[in-house]
Formats: sequence, structure tokens, C-alpha cells
Amino acid sequence: MLNRLDDMLNFHTQALRIRDQRQQVLASNIANADTPNYKARDLDFKAALQGALKAAPAAGGATLATTAPGHLAARPGQAAEAELMYRTPAQGSVDGNTVDMDAERAAFADNAIHYEFNLTRISQQIKGLLAAIQG
Repeated sequence: MLNRLDDMLNFHTQALRIRDQRQQVLASNIANADTPNYKARDLDFKAALQGALKAAPAAGGATLATTAPGHLAARPGQAAEAELMYRTPAQGSVDGNTVDMDAERAAFADNAIHYEFNLTRISQQIKGLLAAIQG
């Protein structure tokens, strides 16, 4: 029974985690818009979510290799970070910076809307569970 509840919330939980990571990357791009030779980065949300859902089944998720004594073990259910990619600039700049502020702002706003949607869906699912429990 608990596995079914966990599976029900897992999709939106993983989506929130990846959306949060993407929001941080986009904010970093915006903050470095005037930094010479800064290369804008982003992540492929769809590929990251598919990887997170495959790596984090109800059995506890992926395990990280600890190849040295100083490495810390991952917490249960903690997935690896999504792979960051460099963004291809639409137009080059003289200082080598690849941040396009219009594209970054649009991606930031779009990601924020999707983040809010995932929060709302989790909230609705929890409210539905509470209503079913309370009768």
C-alpha cells in the first residue's frame, strides 16, 4: 500500500527536484550575463526526469559508487544531479559570453510556472488522500 502512495507522489517529487535544479542553473546564467567568457548552461528536463524516474524506483533508487574512503554515501532516494549542457548561442558576443537575456528570462519564467504546477499537483494529491482518510 505504501509503495503505491510513494509511486503516486514520485513523479511530481522528482519533477520538482529537477525544476529546482534548473531554476538554479538559469539564475546563475542570468547573474553572469556580464561575465566575460561565461558559457550559459541548461539541462534537458525531459531526459533528466526520465533518468530520475528510472534511477529512483520504490526500492530505494540508484546507488552512487564510493571509490575513495573520503566519499560520502548518498541518502536513500537521493538521485544524482542532472547533466548540465552548454547552451548554443543564437548570436555571438565580443567578450565570449553566451548568455542571451531574453532566452534566459523566458526559460526562467517557463520553469517557474511548471514548478508551481508540480507543487499544486502534489498539494491536490495530498488533499485527496486526506479526504479519503477522513471519510
